[in-house]
Amino acid sequence: MNIKSVKTYGTKADSSMKTWMQIFRTYNKIRAKESLYIQSHNLTMNQFQVLEVLYHRGNLNVGSITKLTMSTPGNITVVVKNLKRDGFIVSIADEKDKRASILSITSKGKDVIETLFPQHAKNFEEYFKILNKEETETLYALLNKLQKAQ
Repeated sequence: MNIKSVKTYGTKADSSMKTWMQIFRTYNKIRAKESLYIQSHNLTMNQFQVLEVLYHRGNLNVGSITKLTMSTPGNITVVVKNLKRDGFIVSIADEKDKRASILSITSKGKDVIETLFPQHAKNFEEYFKILNKEETETLYALLNKLQKAQ
């Protein structure tokens, strides 16, 4: 008889890893669904994230966008280049640092976000509908606590 042995790393470690895997699987499922939605509007998820940050936060430098989108400088460079090429964003001179530039969303970029974002928000409402208001707030508080501890 072949009995599969389960390796344990301690109750807390096992529980933490199991929890992490659930967070990761859930994130991947939601991200895949949202990627399909965003791609159906001829944008990549990274392009959408940059447009969304500029739309909601205002004009920003590349470094700020990189941090807010949790991307890499190399990736953001390509995304920004493509968004500029397509007329969704423009560079403006940074008055504080003449060597740097600030990115600004264009009216074409605003139109895209204003078209996509309401359904994007509804999609998240749908993903979280299994949770009641208190559960959603508790999940947020717990994840926020975990994130701040890192």
